[in-house]
Amino acid sequence: MTRGSKHSDLSRETSAAAGPGKAGTLLRRFIAKCATDCIWTSLGLGVLYVVALLISARAIGYSRDESFYFDAANRYWGWVKLLFEHRDAALTRNVIDSHFVVNHEHPPLLKTLFGLSHELFYAQHRLFSYPGLSYRFPSMVIAGLGVVVLIQWGSRAVSRTGGLVAGLSFAVLPRVFHHAHLACFDVPVACLCLWSAYLWSRALESGKLRWSLALGLVYGLTLATKHNAWLLPPAFFVHGLCVKGGTFMRSNWLCRLKLLRPALSLLTLGPLVLFALWPWLWFETWERLAAWFHFHMSHEYYNMEFLGFTYWKPPMPLSYAWVMTLATVPLTTLVLFLLGGFYGTRDMLLGFLGRLQSIPGKLASPEAFSDVLLWSLCLLIFYSPWLSSDTPIFGGTKHWFTAYPFVCLFAGRGFESLRAILSRSLPERFREPKNLARITGLFVVAVVMPGLVTVWDMGPWGLSTYMPVVGGASGAATLGLNRTFWGYTTISLASALTTRAPGRVYLHDMTPSAWNMHTQDGAWPKSLYGTMSLTDSDLAVYHHEPHMERVEYQIWAAYGTSTPVAIGSYEGVPVVWLFERNRGNP
Repeated sequence: MTRGSKHSDLSRETSAAAGPGKAGTLLRRFIAKCATDCIWTSLGLGVLYVVALLISARAIGYSRDESFYFDAANRYWGWVKLLFEHRDAALTRNVIDSHFVVNHEHPPLLKTLFGLSHELFYAQHRLFSYPGLSYRFPSMVIAGLGVVVLIQWGSRAVSRTGGLVAGLSFAVLPRVFHHAHLACFDVPVACLCLWSAYLWSRALESGKLRWSLALGLVYGLTLATKHNAWLLPPAFFVHGLCVKGGTFMRSNWLCRLKLLRPALSLLTLGPLVLFALWPWLWFETWERLAAWFHFHMSHEYYNMEFLGFTYWKPPMPLSYAWVMTLATVPLTTLVLFLLGGFYGTRDMLLGFLGRLQSIPGKLASPEAFSDVLLWSLCLLIFYSPWLSSDTPIFGGTKHWFTAYPFVCLFAGRGFESLRAILSRSLPERFREPKNLARITGLFVVAVVMPGLVTVWDMGPWGLSTYMPVVGGASGAATLGLNRTFWGYTTISLASALTTRAPGRVYLHDMTPSAWNMHTQDGAWPKSLYGTMSLTDSDLAVYHHEPHMERVEYQIWAAYGTSTPVAIGSYEGVPVVWLFERNRGNP
């Protein structure tokens, strides 16, 4: 078709649309195109996910970690503004150090974005109705883009429905959904690790320079987000050796150099991006890099309850990651993951041996085998720290979120295998395209529904959610699994606190900065003041963890009562409670 004919077709369609009743037709065509075009579908679902996070964010309290990052975000963005206004002064060591010494144990990218979002979307333009949401917005956007990449990669390597299942399964993982709201790094680094892996796959497969450059850039952003990025290169290099090792040995030096582009970009452009984004490293670079590495390799230990025992120093339980994955990930996703892992591994091995003939289309392509191997390696590398009894468990499930995108990709592969098996078993009349599409749609809904139902009713209790396989929150409490941490559930007591204003509130496990952010948001009156002094307080919030029970006893003694005036509970399990001082017990 010539360019002129395209224009004439467009003008005819436009003039037809101008007629009465044609707008609805065009809208239906657009919706149909979105439904059949994978990129539009993935982008639409990514946007819907961000909207869902924004709508539900108000119910989720600010965690301890977030409160530290609020301060760092303001300091880092303050330096960026100074750089534009007084560049020479901003580039001096004293000024850089004074701004970036705050929370310098973590890279700056997300904190800088938190500060930018607050400045742009709240301080200047008031696009958000309360300040805390503006700090959280960048994490939500990255989570939405993570869903987009999962759908795209799953569609490319498996099938369109397989990609859809992968993206939606990740979106409704209850713990991921909770953390995706937070001004923290755990979901963003999981998504950035996913993007890096996807770009590695495309760069290695295509051999094109643009994919290698994109890989180096995104891996640099991953490094600038959190130290989980350190684990990626070993997985990538083993994958590259398995997939391209034979080709590398048989090729001339020019082809070998082309094959090395992804690795060279990863090892050069990635660190350069990290260095450019982190002014803290511009002075005493090697000493500060070593300190960053040492901090995370010898991280201090915090308390965490697991199966009725509180762990606070090694040896840590080797079963922790596996039991907690089973307890917090919907069983449908885990079953599909196991099914996808079985069929994916089988097809990969048979494909490499050149004996696979039965699986049509993308499932039999060399690229699909390469991707299955890459997913397996990334999955193993991100779970590998929990093969050591020295690895801290204080962060709960968030520390292996980086593995969950690959779990969901395998779940998408398992879905496609199960769909193919079921479609061959259906009576002839159900195999017609329309009927098969409807059955597939219902199948997708059934797979995603357990996670969706959980996150729909989760509210402020994200870290208290457990799956039916352990009996939900009540079963988990009976088993002695941790109910909560981070002191973020104070928001569930907002109504009880408001009715008792004015007064001074003992915050227990909550930080003053988190309390102040809720006050700025209007969660409770400004006449309520947060304090870390129990003796100077009128009200006391207690967040239950077994190692903190002594604090509850101290509250009883100081307040002259052991009866809380309000309890925040989830599925009948008490999580946080509020005490009021007995006025006869000053």
